[in-house]
Amino acid sequence: MDILQSLIWLLAGVGVFIVGMNFLSDALEKSAGEGMKRLLGRISNNRLSGVGIGAGVTAIIQSSSATSVMVIGLVNAGVMTLMQATPIIMGANIGTTITGVLVALKNDYFDMLMYLFAFAGVMLGFFKKEKIKLAGLLCSGLGLIFVGLNIMSSEQAFGNPLIETMFEGIFAAIGSPLLLILIGVLFTALIQSSSAATGVVITMVGTGVLSLDLALFIVLGANIGTCVTALLASVGANANSKRVALIHFMFNVIGTAVFAVIIWIFNEPIVNLLVSFFPGTDPMSLQMRVSAFHVIFNVTTTVVLLAFVPQLVKLSQQIIKDKKTEHTVRTLKYVDDRLLSAPSVALMQVKKEMDYMFTLVEENIALSFADDLANGEKIAENEATIDFTNGALTRFLIKLSAVVEQSDERVIGAYFHVLNDLERVGDHAENFYEIAAEMAAKKFSFSETGRSGVEKMRGLVMQMLALAKDVFDNLNRDRLPELSALEDAIDGMKKELTAHHFARLADGNCNMEVSPYFSSIVAGLERVADHLVNVGYSIVSPIGSQKN
Repeated sequence: MDILQSLIWLLAGVGVFIVGMNFLSDALEKSAGEGMKRLLGRISNNRLSGVGIGAGVTAIIQSSSATSVMVIGLVNAGVMTLMQATPIIMGANIGTTITGVLVALKNDYFDMLMYLFAFAGVMLGFFKKEKIKLAGLLCSGLGLIFVGLNIMSSEQAFGNPLIETMFEGIFAAIGSPLLLILIGVLFTALIQSSSAATGVVITMVGTGVLSLDLALFIVLGANIGTCVTALLASVGANANSKRVALIHFMFNVIGTAVFAVIIWIFNEPIVNLLVSFFPGTDPMSLQMRVSAFHVIFNVTTTVVLLAFVPQLVKLSQQIIKDKKTEHTVRTLKYVDDRLLSAPSVALMQVKKEMDYMFTLVEENIALSFADDLANGEKIAENEATIDFTNGALTRFLIKLSAVVEQSDERVIGAYFHVLNDLERVGDHAENFYEIAAEMAAKKFSFSETGRSGVEKMRGLVMQMLALAKDVFDNLNRDRLPELSALEDAIDGMKKELTAHHFARLADGNCNMEVSPYFSSIVAGLERVADHLVNVGYSIVSPIGSQKN
């Protein structure tokens, strides 16, 4: 019965520890969204920069698995190449070692401080302000990590002589480094966190349940086990995304294999070296030895394999071949559902997707008024992309709205409006081309005065497009009056052009048959102006005052 009770205590401690890890990771990810955006905005082909970005993002969100899934999403969306993604994955392995160092710092004074953090976090959770609640979640997570560690190391769990004897017997019976590595792989795959798995191993070493020489192999296995999340995330993704997951797996397997052989052969000298760095028999010294090894393993593996990034990429391409498809599947250019695990990054990518949609709309308006009617196929292709983007991005935003912070909900609401308005502008562009094509087929043309008036009105609309895009890109509230003034000018021009048109009809200076086409173009341009002013006010106004 004593053993059963101790095992329950042990499981409870592991559960509280993992809950604390999840709380801390969620809080850090939400509070550091802008930091992640800045880091990911610096993506380049520089390998050292990539390692720094991977380590930085993982340190922010405290999860190499989450970083890997995010990278797979960005690669699947075509935002990042394999050569750019590989160093980031390597850096993520370094960033995840911070948790182990934090766990190893555990002592009585530090524990008391963390308990206060846990209590303060619960109290802050009662506040209504989002930022205060977020700070409470962070404090609670940090505190619960150490509450869980203390439960695990208490006399009711690992501190129980019966439990200590049981685990010592189990590990003595296992003995084989390969089996120990396998235990690390399976345990990490089960709890989906190498940080949590390493934290448990560090605690076991600190309580004397597990010897250092055996613990090193389990830590190596934990680094392979963390790849399971990325491998699962790559299911259903494109070939390059699968290659990212494979590279992540190969990186950790190669590093583990090399270190396992070295430790197997030079076990005693390596253990003595770690002991010399952290002498003493107190729990913190014992724990720091494991944590230091975890850091050394990931940094060394990254430094060595960083020189072989091209080879790893090439090997992954040879193993995972590109699939030959009979038709191209239309996908979003910058957005992938896997990015939902990082809402702040997902929102950044939505902005890029809408910028691309804006560019297509602007291009179609320009092409629809060109003298060359051969633009029809290009306009149709752009319009198909605009319609697809509108639908796919709307569905993505619905999913994203469920996981973003409250402060970002207004942004998503504004994006819904902007998407609708851009899609309608795209429809008008297609209509303008169809009118021009029909008139050309019937050999109709506007009078010189009518053509000049339409061209002038179109010029103002193109100005509005550029202005609305600037407002959208830079959230430039100061340019809203300029946008409204242009829209008012276009409203006035519509009335003026319509009045002059009917005057020409009355004087017999205009063909009655072209009248419907002229009225449709003028009315359409006026509606485009309405939609563009809606875009500006939707994105920067708290209420999003829109014209009907």
